Amino acid sequence: MDLLSGTYLLAVLLACIVFQSGAQEKNYTVREELPENVLIGNLLKDLNLTLDPDVPLSSPLQFKLVYKTGDVPLVRVEENTGEIFTTASRIDREKLCSGIFSENRCFYEVEVAVLPDEVFRLVKIRFLIEDINDNAPLFPSTVINISIPENTAINSRYSVPSAIDPDIGVNGIQHYELLKPKTAPKRTFGSITNEQGQNVFGLDIIETPEGDKWPQLIVQQILDREQKDTYVMKIKVEDGGNPARSSTAILQVTVTDVNDNRPVFKENDIEVSVPENAPIGTSVSQLHATDADLGSNAQIHFYFGSQISNLAKRLFAIDNTTGLITIKEPLDREESPVHKLTVLASDGSSTPSRATVTVNVTDINDNIPSIDTRYIINPVNGTVLLSEKAPLNTKIALITVMDKDADLNGKVTCFTDHDVPFRLKPVFDNQFLLETATFLDYEATREYAIKIVASDSGKPPLNQSAMLLIKIKDENDNAPVFTQPIIGLSIPENNAPGTQLTKISATDADGGRNAEISYMLGLDAPPIFNLDRRTGILTAVRKLDREKQDRYSFTVLAKDNGMPSLQTNATVTVSVLDQNDNSPAFTHNEYNFYVPENLPMYGTVGLITVTDADSGENAAVTLSILNGKDNFIIDPLTGVIRPNITFDREQQGSYTFQVKAVDGGRLQRSSTAKVTINVVDVNDNRPVFVIPSTNYSYDLVPTSTSPGSVVTKVFAIDNDTGMNAELRYSIIGGNSRGLFMIDQLTGNVTLKEKVISSDHGLHRLVIKVNDLGQPESLYTIALVHLFVNETVTNGSYIQELVRRNMETPVGQNVGDGEITPQTNDYVKIIIAIIAGTMTVILVIFVTALVRCRQTPRHKVVQKSKQSGEWVSPNQENRQIKKKKKKKKRSPKSLLLNFVTIEESKPDDPGHEHINGTLDIPVELEEQTMGKYNWATTPTTFKPDSPDLAKHYKSASPQPTFQIKPETPVPPKKHHVIQELPLDNTFVVGCDSLSKCSSSSSDPYSVSECSCQGGFKTPGSIHTRQL
Repeated sequence: MDLLSGTYLLAVLLACIVFQSGAQEKNYTVREELPENVLIGNLLKDLNLTLDPDVPLSSPLQFKLVYKTGDVPLVRVEENTGEIFTTASRIDREKLCSGIFSENRCFYEVEVAVLPDEVFRLVKIRFLIEDINDNAPLFPSTVINISIPENTAINSRYSVPSAIDPDIGVNGIQHYELLKPKTAPKRTFGSITNEQGQNVFGLDIIETPEGDKWPQLIVQQILDREQKDTYVMKIKVEDGGNPARSSTAILQVTVTDVNDNRPVFKENDIEVSVPENAPIGTSVSQLHATDADLGSNAQIHFYFGSQISNLAKRLFAIDNTTGLITIKEPLDREESPVHKLTVLASDGSSTPSRATVTVNVTDINDNIPSIDTRYIINPVNGTVLLSEKAPLNTKIALITVMDKDADLNGKVTCFTDHDVPFRLKPVFDNQFLLETATFLDYEATREYAIKIVASDSGKPPLNQSAMLLIKIKDENDNAPVFTQPIIGLSIPENNAPGTQLTKISATDADGGRNAEISYMLGLDAPPIFNLDRRTGILTAVRKLDREKQDRYSFTVLAKDNGMPSLQTNATVTVSVLDQNDNSPAFTHNEYNFYVPENLPMYGTVGLITVTDADSGENAAVTLSILNGKDNFIIDPLTGVIRPNITFDREQQGSYTFQVKAVDGGRLQRSSTAKVTINVVDVNDNRPVFVIPSTNYSYDLVPTSTSPGSVVTKVFAIDNDTGMNAELRYSIIGGNSRGLFMIDQLTGNVTLKEKVISSDHGLHRLVIKVNDLGQPESLYTIALVHLFVNETVTNGSYIQELVRRNMETPVGQNVGDGEITPQTNDYVKIIIAIIAGTMTVILVIFVTALVRCRQTPRHKVVQKSKQSGEWVSPNQENRQIKKKKKKKKRSPKSLLLNFVTIEESKPDDPGHEHINGTLDIPVELEEQTMGKYNWATTPTTFKPDSPDLAKHYKSASPQPTFQIKPETPVPPKKHHVIQELPLDNTFVVGCDSLSKCSSSSSDPYSVSECSCQGGFKTPGSIHTRQL
């Protein structure tokens, strides 16, 4: 890799480092001495700055000139636009770059920060100062004296002290010339003509390697001291400015006596190095010169020429006799690293000899680094205020470090002396940006004293430090914090208004106004509480009542005074402690209980409910009976009342006593309530038909009877009371044609349709009466015969028909096709003979068949028939019996009377569907068919006790019948019709006709039946054929 490529790569690398550090450089050229407000450039345009619309800025774009505090910048930058202008302080190149005579080496540098941090970059602006011709060249003295020996050869040259021009380049010294004196007769360019018109001296300019122009006087004629020993001329110096500037000096040339030889330096150019810490008096260089003359002409005098600087004259001394150059004052390489000393050696009569001594001052690490702090965030009283919300990489100041020493002695490193949330980021040579390295927290550290240390690489190294104070500005970034997030309080009820409950406190980690806290109640706080806004004292403004509310839960707020303010909340729970300020309270002032008269001793009568609004021991209630302790007992804790006696409603229908409730408070409170216990009738009596008085009676229904007319009436009574004695009537059989209907409340049987010829004859209605008792309804069935005809011509014949109907199963209709007495007697006789003959034959056949297959079971049934029951075996069951005759039959010890109701026409919509067989125990039948007690007056009773539905339990001894599913194969059945005496009624022991299925194969065996309540819903009625 060649040198050019390496230099290119290095430049690219440095450019990348500068770009990544957010730093840029921009060069401008500006002439010196410009007036104020002259536009130099526009950073926004010149840097091609464009804003990304997707990047939000925390503040508007800003250009901030960064300079040292106390300095007066020579330019100003408009913060909003980035335009650069000159100021009232004039730019003077000669002042800024004193000692610099190169045209392209005078610069003025400033730094500009582009803010905010989202688009931050640091721009170093370098202004190249253009020189103007604002200075005229000047000679060191207004009179210049030169001595020339009379025997000087023609074209000999003698140095003339040169002029000095602070300007550079073309504005510097360009031309020297000799001017003719006013007394001279004639002047030509560059020379002076004597009186005889001869040119004695000429002027030439020699340009040094450094670019300096030195004038030299040339002897053009032989000099004769005896003729003229002094020549006076004017020398002019002129620069190249436009317009040009110039100055003049008097040049006086003295012609001296002959001096054949002038001193000769052993070395005309000498270069030496002297450390800058060399002490005063240290020898710098020893000059040696010789003179070939003798005597006084050989005595050499050493001195500095007029061309050396005033600084060199001040720092160095030369021994006039020995030519030894020594240090007169301490050297400072940083002030001037090189000194050129022009030393002249003169023998006193001739032109001196010239030698140049170059003194290089070598560096000693005698300068500590300097730290220049230029603030990007303007300090207040020397302290930077920085918000704790400042983002990462927030730029605070530009730190510039310098060391006047050279090489390693001038290489400086910069750092902070301890761990702080800030860092120094390199941007340019020896320049660092101080920026935030982490997020700041006012609550953790409120102030930083950052010690910035600059250290060079000398041996030993020298250090310099600077303090930079940063105060963190508090932002309201902390909400108040309650000492307890949940505040639990307890206070007895019945407190005095204004009672202080607690003092609520919260803290805020912020400072100043941001830490000032105000307390408030939340929106859910009840008005019974008050919270002092400043002190946080919570009070109850009114008396608390635990029985109304025993616990309060609400929020309290703590709000600071920041902008914007922050707040937090805590939950306050107030538990109101109980005091025994409430007496026990019965749910009712008076209790009415209704119990069945068959309730056993110590059964449950009811429950006394009592409450106490207090709590704990104050609400522990004990119950006792004040009077009536002999008849009843009460559980003191549960309030259950139980009888200590057995009830008999006929002897005593109600009991009354007082119950006392006492709480468990220290000061006990009590209350009483009245209890009335009513003995309620039990549904233990079935309805008893009074009309008809017997099942063998009948009523005539003339054919002329109008529809809707009452043709007969049934009436039943019930020894129970209340709902148990409420009766309902219904026709459950024998009305297949729908000719009759019954009023369910009155029992009136009315003609529904107009009588037609096919309706003539005897009709048997099966009428059911049932009570509305609970929990189980009881019912009874009666048979009502209605003879539809014009008149009754043969009463005995009708009675015979009624008797025969009693042998007909209850489920089979009677009356179809009956022959009336008005029929022809002859027809009657023929029919009677045929019927009698067929009956005799049938009876003989059946008797023979029965006798052949009679079993002991039938004998029992025969005996039962002789006791007065009418039994007609079911033919269908007989056929099933024949099929199962080989099965063993075990006779029952007790034959029960039962009624079987079968559906004769299952598909007939006018026929009631009767699905069930009802078995009636003999004992129950005997109880049911007892005589009606006319002394008992039925009453209607409607219990209304609030505790009856909850605590009443029936203890009725009435047997319960369970429902069993009907078997697919119909069992053997019997049809029973019972003769009702005048004072008795044929009854059934269940709520409705039921169907019993025998588990035995014997059709005559008695099976235990389940009672299935009520008849099935009637089917549709048969259509009558007219």
